[in-house]
Amino acid sequence: MAQNYDVVILGGGTGGYVAAIRSAQLGLKTAIVEKGELGGTCLHKGCIPSKALLRSAEVYSTTKHHAADFGVETGEVSLDFARVQQRKQGIVDQLHAGVQGLMKKGKIDVYEGIGRILGPSIFSPNAGTISVEMKNGEENEMLIPSNVIIATGSRPRTLPGLTIDGEFVMSSDEALKMESLPKSILIVGGGVIGIEWASMLNDFGVDVTVIEYAERIIPTEDKDISKEMLKLLKKKGIKFATSAKVMADTLETGENGVTIQAEINGKNESFSAEKMLVSVGRQANVENIGIENTDIIIENGFIQVKKSFQTKESHIYAIGDVIGGLQLAHVASHEGITAIEHIKGNNPHAINYDLVSRCIYSNPEAASVGITEDQAKEKGHDVKVGKFSFKAIGKALVYGESDGFVKIIADKETNDILGVHMIGPHVTDMISEAGLAMVLDATPWEIADTIHPHPTLSEVMGEAALAVDGKAIHS
Repeated sequence: MAQNYDVVILGGGTGGYVAAIRSAQLGLKTAIVEKGELGGTCLHKGCIPSKALLRSAEVYSTTKHHAADFGVETGEVSLDFARVQQRKQGIVDQLHAGVQGLMKKGKIDVYEGIGRILGPSIFSPNAGTISVEMKNGEENEMLIPSNVIIATGSRPRTLPGLTIDGEFVMSSDEALKMESLPKSILIVGGGVIGIEWASMLNDFGVDVTVIEYAERIIPTEDKDISKEMLKLLKKKGIKFATSAKVMADTLETGENGVTIQAEINGKNESFSAEKMLVSVGRQANVENIGIENTDIIIENGFIQVKKSFQTKESHIYAIGDVIGGLQLAHVASHEGITAIEHIKGNNPHAINYDLVSRCIYSNPEAASVGITEDQAKEKGHDVKVGKFSFKAIGKALVYGESDGFVKIIADKETNDILGVHMIGPHVTDMISEAGLAMVLDATPWEIADTIHPHPTLSEVMGEAALAVDGKAIHS
């Protein structure tokens, strides 16, 4: 028998389940259709498991290479990668159970299967229906929603000719399941995910080479951050090739691992390693969900939406990775909340994507909010810049992590903060101060006038804000 709902959400990832919770809070009868596991990519194949591995890698590297710097004698340090993976899975399982508990608390119905949008029917002449192919073999379910939210997420993209075989050539999905570490690896792609994996595997003791098509690594970040990241990762022993066009047709795999060529400055160079990780972005999951039964527009592989996240079909919304833009879990969550508020008729504020914080969880970490210095100049701003190093911050020296800096970009005429860019210890935990400052339209003076406790890493924000006007105290 068909079930009626105010909202049916296709996809139980971070965007989908957060939208479901807000929907239930607002008194809407809500269902989620999830073909995998609640929590989606972020919980099971992305944010959480990769950060758990990064933490283990950091502890291992610090203990092995720097314990003596703190006066701690450890003797021989070894790595039990099976235990590393067990710890990672334990964290994932705990959080997964938490999400399941939230669904029960909110009385949100969860259908485990593949949901497809069907055209209008006698049951639902306006909104259409959702057919759910149950993965447990049970009879298919038919759902009748007043509104639908597509939150089906994304999957790793690959390059034509670079087939993911899971043995020699991997995406991040397969890499997370490795039972043992390779001695060496080629990482194709020096964006956020590629850099996090390069840092992690290097800290685990793997010989890492990164091949990046653009002129610089993490090309969407401020040039000063890219330059500093490159310098610090090279210092750790990671090798880089930039402006490198991978020639997929030269890929060879076998007993000796992986070999491939890349064109660099008009010349072909050969690269070899035990394994290859392809990290060249993600593509939206828009197939096999019934979009062909709607008037929804897909452009460049992504669903097109309005600021309210409505598609061309006013009762169907889309959020998260399927709409492109900033493919970040925290963005999907807020898009989901905004969509639900719009469904309820609460006239929510449109999301300002320039105020979204972006994080890179490598070692060192990087984080940013707002626009880069080059973007600010391209937009016609007369900029002033404050930059302050962690080397003058006492807490950074106590931690033994004093590389990096904070950079604040402001408009000379208005004194508005245009962007804040950080690289160094725990900056992913500090970027929210900058994000809040920009939301509240604060000036560098107001950040500087905020008394930052001593000794803390956060003092670097106050000093960088003072540096915007040449008034830094400890430089």
